[in-house]
Amino acid sequence: MSNIIIYQNKYNESKFWKKLYKVVKFTSIGLIEKALVLYYAAKDEATPKWAKSVIFGALGYFVFPLDAIPDIIPVAGYTDDISVLAAALATVIVYIKDEHKQKARAKVENILK
Repeated sequence: MSNIIIYQNKYNESKFWKKLYKVVKFTSIGLIEKALVLYYAAKDEATPKWAKSVIFGALGYFVFPLDAIPDIIPVAGYTDDISVLAAALATVIVYIKDEHKQKARAKVENILK
């Protein structure tokens, strides 16, 4: 998981939202929801800096198109992203609050409308 932190500098909020809306058409809702839960946890002032580093590393990996399995490969290109987001979520799970999950679910519902 520590290697994922190198992707922090790839994270950009506008790239995050652009990618999220782009991939919603052909990826799992699970990926979208995991990304959003992490996003809301990172925005929470109570989340420790080390946890935010892990989160921004995972979100940076998500927005970076040339990772382990390039995102230009349909469907398969996002399997590594799901794994990275899930690993980040597991790493920072004690800092994930119900409000982060609720905001993520509400945003997913809004995106799917």
